Amino acid sequence: SLNCVEWSLLPPATKEMVAQAEQLKGRFQGDPSFEYEYTEINAEDAERLFEDGKEPMIKEEARLVATIEQIDRAVGIIPRGAFVKTPLGSVHENRNFEGLSLTEAKKLSSYFHFTEPVNLKNKTLLEKADLDPSTDFLDSLEHDIPQGSWTVQLEKGGTVVVLRSLLWLGLTFYHVPMTKQYGYIYFGTGEKNLDLPFML
Repeated sequence: SLNCVEWSLLPPATKEMVAQAEQLKGRFQGDPSFEYEYTEINAEDAERLFEDGKEPMIKEEARLVATIEQIDRAVGIIPRGAFVKTPLGSVHENRNFEGLSLTEAKKLSSYFHFTEPVNLKNKTLLEKADLDPSTDFLDSLEHDIPQGSWTVQLEKGGTVVVLRSLLWLGLTFYHVPMTKQYGYIYFGTGEKNLDLPFML
């Protein structure tokens, strides 16, 4: 939105958009038509990005789309059991999900990345034996690298569990135990905290 009254959907992100946006540093300008220049870029990335001979320009709107995609992929999360996988492989919202207990809600292992699993494929058969294939089909937050990239806090006298990402500062996830209420929101600068390994 340019006036906070009329709103329109952003276009879907492409792999090229994400690759170009990852090379950019600094905050957003606030102008969707602003064009970024590639200043600090190494030779290998430059060759990959400029393979057609002309220097690509990325507008702020495309950078915003790519940044949202990166945030959703890296730190978009759901509580365990909120979605189920059928024997045929399709994933659906679990209508029987009544929320996590307070004890479970305080554990990082009770939350999953809501994206295609990566670490799950690397588990041994012994580790997979303890998992329920209908609910444990995504990557758990407890195995995120670096360790300690999430904070878990209790708010409102222990009635709301809040998780905050230290990788994407400004990402806040909430869950009200014993209810279906959960979600996440991002209020940040759009910059990944690349110094996180040195801060832990």
